[in-house]
Amino acid sequence: MSSEFTGAEILVKCLAEEGVEHVFGYPGGAVLYIYDAIFNQDKFQHVLVRHEQAAIHAADAYSRSSNKVGVAIVTSGPGVTNAVTGLATAYMDSIPMVVISGQVPSAVIGQDAFQECDTVGITRPCVKHNFLVKDVRDLAETVKKAFYIATTGRPGPVLVDIPKDISMHKTSFHYPKEVEMRSYKPVDKGHAGQIRKAVQLLLQAERPMIYTGGGVILAHASDELNQLVDMLGFPCTNTLMGLGAYRASDSKFVGMPGMHGTYEANMAMQHCDVLIAIGARFDDRVIGNPKHFASHPRKIIHIDIDPSSISKRVKVDIPIVGNVKDVLIEMLSQLRTVETRPDQKALAAWWKQVEEWRSRDCLKYPTSSEVIKPQSVVEKVWEVTQGDAFVTSDVGQHQMWAAQYYRFNKPRRWINSGGLGTMGVGLPYAMGVQMANPGATVACITGEASIQMCIQELATCKQYHLTPKIILLNNRFLGMVRQWQQIDYGSRYSESYMDSLPDFTKLVEAYGHVGMKIENPADVDGAVREAFAMKDRLVFMNFITDQTENVWPMVKAGKGLTEMLLGSEDL
Repeated sequence: MSSEFTGAEILVKCLAEEGVEHVFGYPGGAVLYIYDAIFNQDKFQHVLVRHEQAAIHAADAYSRSSNKVGVAIVTSGPGVTNAVTGLATAYMDSIPMVVISGQVPSAVIGQDAFQECDTVGITRPCVKHNFLVKDVRDLAETVKKAFYIATTGRPGPVLVDIPKDISMHKTSFHYPKEVEMRSYKPVDKGHAGQIRKAVQLLLQAERPMIYTGGGVILAHASDELNQLVDMLGFPCTNTLMGLGAYRASDSKFVGMPGMHGTYEANMAMQHCDVLIAIGARFDDRVIGNPKHFASHPRKIIHIDIDPSSISKRVKVDIPIVGNVKDVLIEMLSQLRTVETRPDQKALAAWWKQVEEWRSRDCLKYPTSSEVIKPQSVVEKVWEVTQGDAFVTSDVGQHQMWAAQYYRFNKPRRWINSGGLGTMGVGLPYAMGVQMANPGATVACITGEASIQMCIQELATCKQYHLTPKIILLNNRFLGMVRQWQQIDYGSRYSESYMDSLPDFTKLVEAYGHVGMKIENPADVDGAVREAFAMKDRLVFMNFITDQTENVWPMVKAGKGLTEMLLGSEDL
């Protein structure tokens, strides 16, 4: 028996060595040797999507909802360009993934061959790193490097571009146990002296605030964060990407900050005297205008694995570069050894102020017996699933309502596109989540515009017996665009009305699933309960909702964090 293997066989063996269980992909000419090798193996399951963008999104959500690396395969040319949106989505949210792309044979690269594109050049700005394999003998080590780079330091997607002839050439197989890269040595442990200074500052704070982002979830540091907040008794806010890192059911959680954050979270962020930012990046949707944010002097501690994120938008006083989990473990250890505790009198006065802000009840919305309020649907989904579902969303108003009204108590349960804001992710995200978490309850909250961007994946769900529950908040508008047009553009609704929607029930049934249309508020409860009771079917619920409903609170672009519109009366 020959001890040499084709590049395609070596790739498959590498994925098996990494413990890969699912690969999302779509075949094409440049990857046919790879697909032939997949046919002859039984270590992982390949999931055939209906569009390459969905393959990347599904692999992305597979990673977000688990402790696994998402893997996808696409062919050359349009396969790669279709994958770019998914790569950029994962890159913006620091999601570890490995994407294999086919390339035309080495001899014709640069000659405008059929289905050729400059994959390395096109994807360079939207991946953590990429490789073009030029020799089959380098393939195994390259794959090892790809997984290593994707999962260490600040995570991110890594692409490996494999020319067709490389997948055909033969060599011996050896998969390295580990790799050493001279130019890439991420730091995990935070500086002990800086951590000590941070602990001292936290214990001296009179108006403290804990601000956390997606980095806490990526570092699997939710347990440590919960211990820290509970030990100190400080108010805590989670960004859109960090929801579930600290349990929403606890009174110390003051809601999400930022453009559509709560009044109490934004006011506390602005008026605290010590702010500790953990795995968050002070982005524009969280702090608004940096000049306004800097108008209130405060001491800032910033913990992040990526040194380039620290003091990038907001100057900080105590930078700590390191893995969030490692830093929090050290911080907790130091807190347990010191006898000092925060000034309880000052903390009580601060909490009194926070509760006063909270009493504004900024998420209250008018109820109706005539028309379905979208917020009420999300609240009902939370009630029926007992807050324990994996919730994916698309992008727009429905995304913000899901973030505001579904109270997440666990990390990795809220799967959405935060940084890039990609419409169309909801359904492929639900597929990836269910593949990674078989038997779990998966809900996809979406809008009638977003769902149509990857609706063909209903066929993938049918083929692989995937059964997410799809909650369509249908207001017949590009909702967030309409809201901005109402507020900033004199209610000139330019191209934001959807006036040729399909009959979603018939469309869903044509794909072999269960469709429902709900128009009466009295029917919401029964429909949601009936849908989630159908464990073995994909159910698509089309809720016809109030067209005039806006997401409040809202901080307009360019405004400061506390310059919030709390409702239509502020317009």
